[in-house]
Amino acid sequence: MSKKLLGVAFIVATLSLGGCASVPMASTERDTAAKSFTAKPDKSNIYVYRNESLGAAVKLPIVLDGKAVGDTAAKTYLMLEVAPGNHTLVSKSESDSVLPLTTVPGKNYFVWQEIKMGMFSPRSALQLVDEPVGQAGVNECKRIEEAK
Repeated sequence: MSKKLLGVAFIVATLSLGGCASVPMASTERDTAAKSFTAKPDKSNIYVYRNESLGAAVKLPIVLDGKAVGDTAAKTYLMLEVAPGNHTLVSKSESDSVLPLTTVPGKNYFVWQEIKMGMFSPRSALQLVDEPVGQAGVNECKRIEEAK
């Protein structure tokens, strides 16, 4: 087998492993509360979810406004409470995905973190989705404890 094919085979195996990357999970109570999808009147909620099994063994860091807020794994999500205004989300991977957002008070925003195959490691793409799609995606996942 050529080195190139061996490299591709390794990437495919890494992306499709059945095991799950270890990330700090929130309590059941915090997961349930976040899934009420209620934003405080003076805040906005940004949900970043990864409802795919592809890349189950890979953690992908999320950065909000230049600060690391947590790593996602397959079937997990982050709920980030923010002040209304301009924000920048970054999914760190082989090729960073950057998503600028302008939030308003009392509203939820849903960002799907899609996993894609990269040349040497996984890539990701952040996509803003509408509320019904986002809520359904988040409901398929478990909440991660965000970094402090």
